Amino acid sequence: MEAVALLIAASLNAGTVLAIAALGLLINEKVGVVNLGAEGLMLCGALAGFAAVVHFGAHPLGFLAGMGVAALLSLVFGWLVIYLNTNQYATGLALSLFGAGLSAFGGQPYTQYKLPELVAPHVPLLGDLPFLGAALFRQHALVYAAVALAIGLVWFFDRTRTGLVLRSVGENPESAHALGYPVRRIRLLAVVVGGALCGLAGAYVSTVYTPLWVEGMIAGKGWIALALTTFATWRPARVLLGAYLFGGVTMLQFHLQGMGVQVPSQFLTMMPYLATIVVLVLISRSPLWIRTHMPQSLGKPFYPGS
Repeated sequence: MEAVALLIAASLNAGTVLAIAALGLLINEKVGVVNLGAEGLMLCGALAGFAAVVHFGAHPLGFLAGMGVAALLSLVFGWLVIYLNTNQYATGLALSLFGAGLSAFGGQPYTQYKLPELVAPHVPLLGDLPFLGAALFRQHALVYAAVALAIGLVWFFDRTRTGLVLRSVGENPESAHALGYPVRRIRLLAVVVGGALCGLAGAYVSTVYTPLWVEGMIAGKGWIALALTTFATWRPARVLLGAYLFGGVTMLQFHLQGMGVQVPSQFLTMMPYLATIVVLVLISRSPLWIRTHMPQSLGKPFYPGS
């Protein structure tokens, strides 16, 4: 039972990275903007967060640095795709490649550093529970923050006027514009906020999840987070569930290797990506289901004068 509890705890830790990034991308897509640059944003956020902790020794500053750098890059991305109407997919891919190159170049001085591992926080009373304590209540604060963020977004999108306006911008920007809402500014704000969350996820990877800097250390998590939004049919609660599912698949490979299971390591390494492909294929069998739940203007430019 202890091994199962440790697997659950590790899955929550790994899934938190995907959950925070995917929820940020969900905010982007709710207003009709597809950001394929999540991988680059997470890499730059990881480097900025790691560098901040190395120089200042404070993890909160690392998280803020990661969010700030990713928000700045997202601001540039948003200006290009929203105000200049560049192709969202090509611009996002360019951002991903730019972020990978920038982080590789800027991270060279930091490869020699390694941050001390944080002691897992212990929730009073609950952390002492048998099985559940080790599985659920000895996690970093951001693990619980990701859950709170998902719940908050459910309430925000469904129960608040601002959330409904944001959704209307993604569903029918022409109608929202006709009612007097600043569609472009709303989209830009959503893109910046979503990008900041991707940066936070990257900073969490480099300062908590694996407290060191290695070139390309995000290792495809940005692409998995992007796939999670479709997997969850643009619903925050399902994003959280999917993130923990993929986090469990990721950590299962290490537990199987530790148990001496005779499976080629290459197969175990590709399991999270294989699971992503399988899930997307299964979802794509019902195009009507996707069209029913996706924002209708997703990936499409908006022309105020049209």
